[in-house]
Amino acid sequence: MTLSRRIFLSKSMHLATASVAANLLPVSGIAQEIIYGPQTEIAQLHWNENYYGPSPAAIQAMQESALKGAYYPDPIIKKLIAMIAEQHDLGIKNITVSAGSTQALSYLAQVKSRENPIVTTQLGWDTHLSYAQNIGGVIVRVDNGDNLEINLADIESITNKNISSVSIVNPNNPTGLLINANELRTSVIKMSKKALVIVDEAYNEITDEPEVNSMISLVNEGHNVAISRTFSKIYGLAGERVGYIIAQPDVIESIKKNGGSEFAVSLAGAAGAVASYNDDNFLKYSKSKIIEAREMVNEAVQLNGLTALPSQTNFVFVNLGNIDADDFRDEMLKHKVLIRGKYGNFNNWSRVSMGNIEDVQRYVDAIPEVLNNLNNKVMT
Repeated sequence: MTLSRRIFLSKSMHLATASVAANLLPVSGIAQEIIYGPQTEIAQLHWNENYYGPSPAAIQAMQESALKGAYYPDPIIKKLIAMIAEQHDLGIKNITVSAGSTQALSYLAQVKSRENPIVTTQLGWDTHLSYAQNIGGVIVRVDNGDNLEINLADIESITNKNISSVSIVNPNNPTGLLINANELRTSVIKMSKKALVIVDEAYNEITDEPEVNSMISLVNEGHNVAISRTFSKIYGLAGERVGYIIAQPDVIESIKKNGGSEFAVSLAGAAGAVASYNDDNFLKYSKSKIIEAREMVNEAVQLNGLTALPSQTNFVFVNLGNIDADDFRDEMLKHKVLIRGKYGNFNNWSRVSMGNIEDVQRYVDAIPEVLNNLNNKVMT
């Protein structure tokens, strides 16, 4: 097992992706034209967004709330918290909402990093941890397994050594892998006796069995566990910035006391979240389109001689063999398909998100030519 205290280059990768995308955007006219979302000619498949949201109900609610934009959002935020509490048989003191799950997770990471180091995995979404490191926090990273799975046993062994918290993303980003629910539950309970265990469930609703895979029940049972969720993924509200954390009341209070104000959520965002929360028809439709796109990508990957990890999310992590992921990203960009480049030292792994079917088809159609061009470069 190798431990590393380096941050996982989250900020630099985001900047690099933004820089690559910017090359496609004309400089002239930017000041004159207002654009919501991606340019029409770009297949934007790099940020795990859900093209099929917001739902019609959410759009209507946000439009109506815009007429009351002069007022603070307290009542609708309280409504949202009450809905979440009722859904999971929790008290309102177990929940706080924030501007996406990132905001509350970032404040929580900074709080815990002042106490002792935070343990996490080499491969995993970690923007919030970079903020903790920026204020002097120490992040200890545990290597993933041979198949890029999360090494729970290795994380457990470190958790006994003056660790403030453990951060796990499940299903994982960028791998898309899901930890067995029983194994995770047993491990989380054991680790929570020594440290706060934070499980990011941003993609939980996309998994085959969301209720089985969630660790929220551990909060009900009184364990020292915090679960983060977001409206950015299955609900298609990434631009509205609404997320929430479920934890014991003392953890929720620590977030609020250290800057995690619920005022950061907009009236329109909260209105859209309330309208979306129990919209089962939209959630089923949204999930079906994600799965349809995922099957398209998996089939194309296999037909082109590549492999991919089994994903339970709205993205796929593709093994490119001897091809560099940044080169693959840049070549895809020539086809106006925007995907992610490499993650740290995982040079040959490429993540592609599930956008609308037409954009995913553009990615699928471009694979043969992109691989051919890159293989020719490798040979020469």
